[in-house]
Amino acid sequence: MRNKKRMLNLSLSMLTVFVLFLFTFPFLWMLLASFKTQAQIMSTKDLLIFRPTILNYVKVFGQYAFLKFILHSFVVAAGSTVGALILGLPAAYAIARYRLQGLGVIVLVARIIPGITFLIPWFILFSQLHLVDTYTALILSHMLVGLPFIIWVMISFFENLPMEIEEAGLIDGCSKLMVFVRIIMPISGAGVVTSSLLSFIFSWNNFMFSLILAGDKTKTLPLAVFNFLSYSEVNWGALMAASCIITLPVLIISMIAQRYIISGLAAGAVKG
Repeated sequence: MRNKKRMLNLSLSMLTVFVLFLFTFPFLWMLLASFKTQAQIMSTKDLLIFRPTILNYVKVFGQYAFLKFILHSFVVAAGSTVGALILGLPAAYAIARYRLQGLGVIVLVARIIPGITFLIPWFILFSQLHLVDTYTALILSHMLVGLPFIIWVMISFFENLPMEIEEAGLIDGCSKLMVFVRIIMPISGAGVVTSSLLSFIFSWNNFMFSLILAGDKTKTLPLAVFNFLSYSEVNWGALMAASCIITLPVLIISMIAQRYIISGLAAGAVKG
């Protein structure tokens, strides 16, 4: 019986390692390819053993001025996330506390509808307002994805909070606004961090809206990657270096946010 249990654990461990390898191999290949020359990338003999070079990163920051595109992406992602939080958190709280299921369904439908459906109306609207190739147009269009997501995630989070906490605040003389700001928001940190992180990632990686609404003044990272694609060839080394640059900020933010999420949940468990 003990041998069977060991064999089962060994089999599960091997299966886990295999699945992790399948998911991590593309990222590992991307990282290795960013330090290879074009010839090394195309050669199957230089998969793991090769002489690394940083020329791809030098080209990305020098020839293609990627720092400018990083700034554009950060402004748009941060602006759309903050705007979605300002509008989405009170909306989610109202839907959760006043049982506005119909409004919640509308939000869900808005989240399900493909973003490409809004491209033509968005472009016509922003063209008439002379807002094409501006941060305003990109932030508002990215909020179309982030706002419904934040509302939908936070509805279930607010519904799980006990009403007794709010009633205690009202008894102590707080208004409903003060209860929301001073009581509900501090204990909802885990949900806020999680939803804002995912909203930031959606905006950071969004390509479709930038393709239509962005220009030279507001070109974001996903759109800038097209600089490495041409009709005759693909600069794989620079493309992989640019992909690593796009991925790195998201990984750093995820690692930092994960620590706060775990600490917030642990603090809530101790207080409860």
